[in-house]
Amino acid sequence: MNRTVPIAVGALAVTAALAAGYWLGGRGGSHPDAAAPAAGSSSPKSERKVLYYRNPMGLPDTSPGPKKDPMGMDYIAVYEGEEPPAKAGTVKISLDKVQLLGVRTEPAAERELRRAVQAVGTIQANERRLYKVTPRFEGWIEELHVNTTGQPVARGQPLMAVYSPELVAAQEEYLIALRAVEESRASDPETQAVMQRMAEGVLRRLRNWGIAESELETLRQERSARQLLTYRSPAAGVVLQKPSVQGMRFMPGETLYEIADLSTVWLVAEVFERDLGLVKLGQPARLRILAYPEREFTGKVVFISPTLEADTRTARIRIELANPGGLLKPAMYGSVELAGQVRAGALAIPDTAVLDSGTRQVVLVQRGEGLFEPRNVKLGMRADGYVEVLDGVASGEQVVVRANFLIDAESNLKAALESFGKAAAQVHRGQGTVQAVDAKSGTVEIEHGPIATLKWPAMTMEFKVRDKAQLTRLVKGQAVEFEFSEDQVIERIAPAGGHAGHGG
Repeated sequence: MNRTVPIAVGALAVTAALAAGYWLGGRGGSHPDAAAPAAGSSSPKSERKVLYYRNPMGLPDTSPGPKKDPMGMDYIAVYEGEEPPAKAGTVKISLDKVQLLGVRTEPAAERELRRAVQAVGTIQANERRLYKVTPRFEGWIEELHVNTTGQPVARGQPLMAVYSPELVAAQEEYLIALRAVEESRASDPETQAVMQRMAEGVLRRLRNWGIAESELETLRQERSARQLLTYRSPAAGVVLQKPSVQGMRFMPGETLYEIADLSTVWLVAEVFERDLGLVKLGQPARLRILAYPEREFTGKVVFISPTLEADTRTARIRIELANPGGLLKPAMYGSVELAGQVRAGALAIPDTAVLDSGTRQVVLVQRGEGLFEPRNVKLGMRADGYVEVLDGVASGEQVVVRANFLIDAESNLKAALESFGKAAAQVHRGQGTVQAVDAKSGTVEIEHGPIATLKWPAMTMEFKVRDKAQLTRLVKGQAVEFEFSEDQVIERIAPAGGHAGHGG
């Protein structure tokens, strides 16, 4: 009987314990002891997803898999839900305000950029085909055959009839020498040669004065000196200037006509400084003339000015083009387009996406719904409303192309950009002992303790110092306090207890 009672009591105790456990389980495990089994058991949380591995020194370097840094330290796993917060300078705008501002984005993508050079200018006469009629003798204009400015003339066409005592005397000398040559045929050869040289000398003088061969031939045939000689045009073209007047006296070297051959002309255009690098000699050009808007003319670049106009920041170029029918007249206004530059496969964004402060260019990259990150960018060629991005934005990233200035006003973006642009956005502090100083390279080796802000363990490493003058106060074995930026450059360093924040 005594043995039966303990057994019954034990059975009741086990039953009560099982009932109590069942009752607690039914209540959702609210008892503190109920959490113990859960902690030891397998659960979904124990299989967290690794997003990537970050640099243990806090450098902006990540890896999709485990790896070690150059110092042999393991990269630290970053699990889902443990992503670092948005970095400083990121702009957050509520979704309703994004819609209200009318924000529009466009992905950075590769495209073919074609940049043409546009310029305006005027038609001018080809300077290589300008001629001035300047007699080499003194005389008087007795008659003008070409007496109006703008009149077309042909090569060899009579311009004027002139009287000159020098010409009359030279003609008479030539005729005397010519008769002497004929009469000396019966004499000795030496006398005949002298007379021949005399006649040729007079004839050469008339040619040097610009008398046409047709006039000299007439003189040989008629054997009579003429009081008036015809002065002929040396080239075909149109008369640009005609200071000559009938009856006037002229002196040697005086301009009586200016004639321009307009079969080819120049368009002289002003090209902006930023486009000069795209202009080459021999480059083809397309032209539109205001007087003939339905026609397109073609030419080529024959000259690029070696100097720049300081006031307009432009340089002159000359484009030579044919002028069939004389349609193009000096001083006509026209525009020119040069093929310029073509770049295929350039990573480009709309030029409206760029916020240009003058000292740097920034774009807003959309990082999520209502989350925008300002990025410094390096820009290249511009064309057709797009600009090439050389650095700062990756292909496929969404950039804000509309309302970026409104985002600036809404979120005080300027302040964010200032913090984004500073090299020392966050300052880290440490203490340690100087192991070596290299003033020439501006570095110091420090055995330092843990850096809490970067989760660095104690180690010995080399730092660059922004102000090398601070190294002159350091010696090996000295205890120091120092501050350094995200790029691991020491901004301030001083002996321990010397307040590094005010050193340097």
